[in-house]
Amino acid sequence: MNALAARSYRAHQNGSASDIVERHGELVRRIAHHLAARLPASVEIDDLIQAGMLGLIEAARNYQADQGATFETYASIRIRGAMIDQMRRGDWTPRSVHRNYRQMIAAVRRIEQSTGRAASPAQVAAAMEIPLEEYHQLVEDAARGQLSSLDAHMDEHDGEPQLATADHATPARAFEDQAFRCALAEAIASLPEREGLVLSLYYEQELNLREIGAVLAVSESRACQIHGQAMVRLRARLADWKREPQDPED
Repeated sequence: MNALAARSYRAHQNGSASDIVERHGELVRRIAHHLAARLPASVEIDDLIQAGMLGLIEAARNYQADQGATFETYASIRIRGAMIDQMRRGDWTPRSVHRNYRQMIAAVRRIEQSTGRAASPAQVAAAMEIPLEEYHQLVEDAARGQLSSLDAHMDEHDGEPQLATADHATPARAFEDQAFRCALAEAIASLPEREGLVLSLYYEQELNLREIGAVLAVSESRACQIHGQAMVRLRARLADWKREPQDPED
């Protein structure tokens, strides 16, 4: 551990909770607003910030400077995780949205398997026997409802989907993790151009939906629909990988 890292580590260890919140509160608020941009209006951003502050304090208690990551990087992961846990406990999304989301995934999967091409929104709407405008609204509801477990994994693990933690992964699970990453990369690379761009702007550049809409010259609502369509498509293409999370105690 170099001298600068050591001093930073001691400062975080010795600082009071109020000091930590004061120094890094803006990081919590930025992450909260980033997540809130795709959640239902019923989600209170203050609840996310409160959960994030607890994640920040926990990060300060557990940060190890000799692990290679900066405190801000480490804290961001813990803050996001705390907010996502809060969202999961609340589960603000109506059951009908979950049901429609599963139906969209199934429809996309059937169409793409039968045609060998990316399913268009019009094709999916026809398969679901609903108007195209209604389909677009369902996609937006799903995206804002934080329904995609893949999305949640990417937030929780700072952009890298994981099937198991490294500490508990067996050799077989580690091999499967690597295979999943390859399948995910291939699925993302094959997305329609605009959908791939939205995912890049959202997860890599960390733009919110309003900012993405400005880049694409579309409304925030349309940017949300494109994001949602991309996630539906990825879930359909990766459906064979779906499984229950492994209990670390197993």
